[in-house]
Amino acid sequence: MTASPLETETPSRPYTDPNAARDLGFGIRVADNSRVRLLNKNGSFNVVRRGLTPWTTLAPYHALLTMGWGKFLGLVLVFYVSVNTLFAFGYLACGPGRLIGPGIMGMGSLWSDFLRAFFFSVETFGTIGYGNIVPLGLMANVVMTCESVVALLSVALATGLVFARFARPTALILYSHHAVMAPYKQMSAFMFRCANQRSNQLVDVSVKVIYSRLEARENGERIRSFTLLPLEFEKVTFFMLSWTVVHPIDEASPLWGHTEEDLIHKDAEFMILISGTDETFAQTVHSRTSYKTNEIVWGAKFRPIFVESRESGVTGMDLSRIHDIEPVDGERAPLAT
Repeated sequence: MTASPLETETPSRPYTDPNAARDLGFGIRVADNSRVRLLNKNGSFNVVRRGLTPWTTLAPYHALLTMGWGKFLGLVLVFYVSVNTLFAFGYLACGPGRLIGPGIMGMGSLWSDFLRAFFFSVETFGTIGYGNIVPLGLMANVVMTCESVVALLSVALATGLVFARFARPTALILYSHHAVMAPYKQMSAFMFRCANQRSNQLVDVSVKVIYSRLEARENGERIRSFTLLPLEFEKVTFFMLSWTVVHPIDEASPLWGHTEEDLIHKDAEFMILISGTDETFAQTVHSRTSYKTNEIVWGAKFRPIFVESRESGVTGMDLSRIHDIEPVDGERAPLAT
């Protein structure tokens, strides 16, 4: 949606000094020398840090919180099997006959002893306690005691991590595959579309669009500059539908008079930052992405995605259409008029 006056704040301030956002934290040398996009589509940064020791960069808790659920559950499974295998060898190291109980039918003596020790470790680790296998002797009981302590700590840590992952609010914003340069009122505009993919609501959502490009100096050197683009609306109070973010290209815009070839020559990139308050957790969440020049379609506009029900009087949207665009009058629109 192009936000309505009822759910938006006042329009953005006029365009300001283009050097106000000269460096966004990438560092001047990194920004100037980079020949790839600075901000990936998934919001990660294309910056390599070297010279740090593994212990300095080791952050297992942060990694376990931020990795995908598939990888997280896979690591939990690997840890579970590995610990039980380790303790199975510990029981075997206590000597023959230190675990009393039935072996595994159809297995050789060595495999039968190992699997008996492994499944006894699983019972101990999970506090299952069937009682069909019991430790005999001091060393076997010491190993069992150590495993009980490890199991208690492991279960507590795993429970805490799972809870923290569920309790950690994250934004899941769907961005249109392409941005467009399209006619807008009596001028042209840079536009992209976004929507909240989660069922919970985001409130007080703000957006920033930063225009990054290489500018030539008088000595022929090219430096990267960053400009915070003024938008039609920088903030919406409610974000229940889609939002078409619009930067009007008037005479005050840094894009005024530029062509597609100009942006390609400048290695332009439009970096997006969306921030809002997650209503469920009452915490601020963020989402990032960017558009390079090959991801901008000129002379196109977004197709409507709203679905109206005349019977119920409720307006909805079809998010499968958020990426749909169509040409404007069959021609490529100029960037500035």
